[in-house]
Order: sequence, then C-alpha cells, then structure tokens
Amino acid sequence: MARITASVYTSHVPAIGAAMDLHKTQEDYWKPVFAGYDFSRQWMKDNTPDVVFLVYNDHATAFNLDLIPTFAIGTAAEFRPADEGWGPRPVPKVIGHPELASHIAQSVIQQDFDLTIVNRMDVDHGLTVPLSLMCGELDPVRDAWPCPVIPFAVNVVQYPVPSGRRCFALGQAIRKAVESFDEDLNVHIWGTGGMSHQLQGARAGLINRAWDNAWLDQMISDPVGCANVPHIDYVREAGSEGIELVMWLIARGAMADVNEGKATGPQPRVVHRFYHVPASNTAVGHLILENA
Repeated sequence: MARITASVYTSHVPAIGAAMDLHKTQEDYWKPVFAGYDFSRQWMKDNTPDVVFLVYNDHATAFNLDLIPTFAIGTAAEFRPADEGWGPRPVPKVIGHPELASHIAQSVIQQDFDLTIVNRMDVDHGLTVPLSLMCGELDPVRDAWPCPVIPFAVNVVQYPVPSGRRCFALGQAIRKAVESFDEDLNVHIWGTGGMSHQLQGARAGLINRAWDNAWLDQMISDPVGCANVPHIDYVREAGSEGIELVMWLIARGAMADVNEGKATGPQPRVVHRFYHVPASNTAVGHLILENA
C-alpha cells in the first residue's frame, strides 16, 4: 500500500521566490533565510518521495471571488506556474499524479469531507515557493521537480475559513485515503503558509515570535490541543494572515501518531526546525517530521 512517511511545513512568502528568481539568495538580507533550508534540500535529495501532497492556498489566481472552494484537490496530469501579475515564475511545470489524486478525492469524500475536484488550474507562489525552497533553483526548460505533486488548495483568504480542528481531521482522512491506495508509494505531505504576519490595516507588519514558536511546540507535542486553538487566537496573536497555519494542521493530522482525533502512538521525529524574522515583513517557519 501507499504510505505517508514524512511531513514538511514551511512558509511560502512570495518575496522568497523573487529572491531566488533574481539570484539574490546570497545577499545579506536573504542569506540567513536560505541557510535555514540547506539541510532540507539535502534531506529532500536523500529522501525523495514518490509523490508530494502539497497543501497551500491560492492567491486569487486559480480562484477568485466568483468561486471560492474551501478545499480543492488538483487531479490533472500537470499544472503550470501562474501569472500573478508580473509573469509566471521561471520554474518547471508541476507534474501531477491523477491516479492517486482521484483515489484520495474518492476516499475523502466518502469519509464525509466535501472536496472540489479541479481538472485544470495554474499554481501560484503558494505552491511553487515551497518546492523551490526544498528542491533548489531549477531551470524551467532543462530541469524538472524531483517527483509528482498533488496540489491541495485551502481557502484561508476569504471568510469564512475552515477551523484548525476541521483541517486536522481532514489530514487523518487523507492518510486513510493514501493507505488504501494499492500501489506501493512513498508519500510526503506538506503544509505551507504562515507564520505570523499581517499585510494590511493598523497592525500591518505584525510578527509574534513568541506565539509562533509556542504554537510550533504544541503542534509537535500536542497536536490535538493545537487543533483546538480557536480561530480568533490566530487573528489576535498571529495577524490576519496567520490563519494560514491551519493548513499545517492538515499535514500534522496525516502523521501516524494520530487516529480518530486522538494521539495514539509515538510522536514523529523532528528532523529539522528553523525560524527566522523577518522575510518581507513575515515570519518564516519551517519543520520536517518523520513518522517514528
């Protein structure tokens, strides 16, 4: 059967992608950010999965105010980088895994989660920046991402947005779906977005280092408690865009130590943890967990 062996968590700041595309990664401002991913890029090479299930949020490219799915799974054979107003990022197109994606959709919907099935969409920086951070700079013509990717878009932009508890339970349903797929595949699940940041209003530029790290501690050691953090806490403590962290709970819920909403097994191993501020007025958080 297929199995989820690891989860990856990372911010997806668009300016990080621009720094890579413009070859600014060794500038004084950006060098500490990218140094935090040196280990991760080698880990990715040493532990390349067969498929990445990548949880992210669209930024009004594939979806807009005319159509806002709460959860949308990409089932296409390929996904092209989106033009977000200044041209597509110069990165390879994303190759999908239609068979596994369709199986996950079938299984998760039968577990009473309503998904939107998307057979054609472009993917923006929310998906391509994490891939670049974990895989390095790639030529869009000569190179390819190291494995197929299943995009899973979550609405954390237009209210109402899903709760952390709902996302955590969805992660458990995704793990069950993967484990019921009859091909022997090594799958990684990634949760992206966050950490604390606010892009507008009187609190624009907010970063809460203490809250971010306390939240990370809890997500690792007490995921059930973390899943029950109320929505208002994210907004108050982590800023209006800090709600993106609920997407990390989808990946955490998919790890092997959680079943039926309870912690039932040994905690996953923390392989790497990194935190840095600021990166374009945003806190950058990153974590790799492997199942025990």
